[in-house]
Amino acid sequence: MNSSVSPSHNANALDGAVVDGKHSQQVRVYYEDTDFSGVVYHASYLRFMERGRTNYLRLIGADHRALFEQAAAEAPGFAFVVRHMDIAFRKPAHMDDVLTVVTAPEDVKGASITLHQRVMRGDDLLVEAHVQVAFVGGGRARPIPKPLRIAMKADQESGGVPPG
Repeated sequence: MNSSVSPSHNANALDGAVVDGKHSQQVRVYYEDTDFSGVVYHASYLRFMERGRTNYLRLIGADHRALFEQAAAEAPGFAFVVRHMDIAFRKPAHMDDVLTVVTAPEDVKGASITLHQRVMRGDDLLVEAHVQVAFVGGGRARPIPKPLRIAMKADQESGGVPPG
């Protein structure tokens, strides 16, 4: 398996890294992420996964400002929006745990992408989600800009999640 990392895929350690078509990013659990018992509150995982999706897109070249400039002419008022999410909570995380959010493209279509996301503590799978994200502009689905779609398909083919 090729484990190369392109320089643009490792621009900032805070953003994690894309290796073999999968984005990985570490997050630490803080007090604000937990409920009264010290266990990570379920909605906190949604924030962790949002960071993973955002940084994955950033590292494959979808810098938000650059994407905005490119897409504004084609689809005024564009956005990536979560259309559907299947999520399974398997094991709890606790305050001060260091977690890894792994994001990989599962299915890339014209106006949407389904991402497979896992939240891990070491080798333990804590949360797993399949997230369909749509590209919309002017209140309706629009084609994902071609350079971004090509980058996501390349990641899918290089080791992300095989097409279903």
